[in-house]
Amino acid sequence: MHRRQQLLTDSYLHVSAVVQSVIVATLIAVLVGILVYRSPFGSAIATALASAILTVPSFALLGLLIPFLGLGVGPTITALVLYALLPILRNTIIGLDSVDPAVTDAARGVGMNRLRVLTTIELPLAWPAILTGMRVSTQMAMGILAIAAYAKGPGLGNLLFSGLSRVGSANALPQALVGTVLIVVLALVLDGIFVLIGRLTTSRGLRD
Repeated sequence: MHRRQQLLTDSYLHVSAVVQSVIVATLIAVLVGILVYRSPFGSAIATALASAILTVPSFALLGLLIPFLGLGVGPTITALVLYALLPILRNTIIGLDSVDPAVTDAARGVGMNRLRVLTTIELPLAWPAILTGMRVSTQMAMGILAIAAYAKGPGLGNLLFSGLSRVGSANALPQALVGTVLIVVLALVLDGIFVLIGRLTTSRGLRD
């Protein structure tokens, strides 16, 4: 019973950390995307900086964050947010840039200001692309979070590390496998939720 409760707790913490990180990354990436998508140079710089973060190995990034943020949730969430930025940022820029200029010109022609055009036309049309970036970031974060157990982060990574640290004992391999399978299952569940969100928040014309 205690083991089952621990699995449920770790699973909840794993999903919670990923969801929170992706939400924060989405807010940052969409804001940056809005600021730079009209500038090829700005878009290239923002994308390059976000891409550079992905070249830093997870262990190295956590190691760099620990002296400033300590162990636990702080460095874990920060690392996940940084890693989640690129897919969302890139898709935000692509989505906004792909909006037909004729549509925005027509909106301005009927008296809409820049902010209203952005919020009522451009962002809704770019939403499917943004949501796809969120799905990619979520799947990536699910795996990266397992490594965050190195920094005493929350989630199922603690189960994996505990099993791997006792390789050779009777329950070591099953424990690591349980953690791996749970991460995969939870990742599939979250992806299914994103698909549902997409169907509920995207007009049929854009889906088709």
